[in-house]
Formats: sequence, C-alpha cells, structure tokens
Amino acid sequence: MISAGETNKTDHKVVKNRAPTLYAIIAMKLLKGAFFLSLAFIAYALSDNDLPYEYRRFLHFLRVNPESKFFADVAIQVGQLTESKVLHVAIGTLVYSLFSLVEGTGLIFRVSWAGWLAIGESAFFIPIEVYELVHRFSRIVFVIMVLNVIIVWYLLENRERLFHHRDSS
Repeated sequence: MISAGETNKTDHKVVKNRAPTLYAIIAMKLLKGAFFLSLAFIAYALSDNDLPYEYRRFLHFLRVNPESKFFADVAIQVGQLTESKVLHVAIGTLVYSLFSLVEGTGLIFRVSWAGWLAIGESAFFIPIEVYELVHRFSRIVFVIMVLNVIIVWYLLENRERLFHHRDSS
C-alpha cells in the first residue's frame, strides 16, 4: 500500500523539457496562420465589391496622394482584378493559413509529424528566398530567410529531445 506523499514506481509522468525557442516558433506559426486567415477572410469579403472604388477610399483614408506613379500603377492592377481571381487568392490564402495553424497546434502538442512539417515548410522557402535576395536584395526577405534557417536548424538539431515519445509502459 502506498502512503500519502509516496509515489507508485509504475505511475510515472513524462515531463516535457522546456523549450523557449520552440515556444517562439509555435508563436510565430500561430501568428502567421492567424494573419493569413484574416487576409483570406478580408479577400473573400471584398471579392464582390467594386475594388477600384474601395482602393480609392482606402487611399483617401490613409491620406496619400493617389496621383503618384506608384499608387496609380497599383490602381491599374486593382482595376484588372476580377471576383474570380480574388476568390482564388482567398482560397489559397486560407489553405496556407490552415497549414500554419495546424503546424503550430501540432508543435504545441509536440507531435513528431508537426516538427517534420515545420522543417519541410521552412526549408522549402529557403531557396526561393535566396533567389529573391540574389536578384533584388530586401532586408525583410533576408530576415525571413534567417528565421527559416534558424527554425530548420533548431528543429533538426533538437528533434529527438523535443519530439521523442517515450514508451509509457
């Protein structure tokens, strides 16, 4: 019989190691998923609107000069958008957001497939980012590439510690 304060040797609880870097990766994945989910809903909501009119209203709200070359060129592009194209963008953005949300949720529960999914997704974009940097350097793309390299390296280096499921028998 086990008295109060003693623990049964067969009852052991697997305590997951703390992993602040993993928590940061989870937060980034969930925030990215929420951001793109919001964009998907916005695109869907705007798909049947008069987009050139909405664009002019938005520029007026921002108090920018719509006659500048940049905004005039963007206005031409917005004028060429069709409801079908906007719906396709909304669907693609929704799928991408769900991908990030599933990754983040899987990482919360430390399931190994989510770790491999995060490694694969982050590694997939690195060559694309290198290509972009070679052709036209951008600090934002550089920072995103560095973050992706760190994510891939960290998850590969620590996959056994983070995602190793011990036999509970």
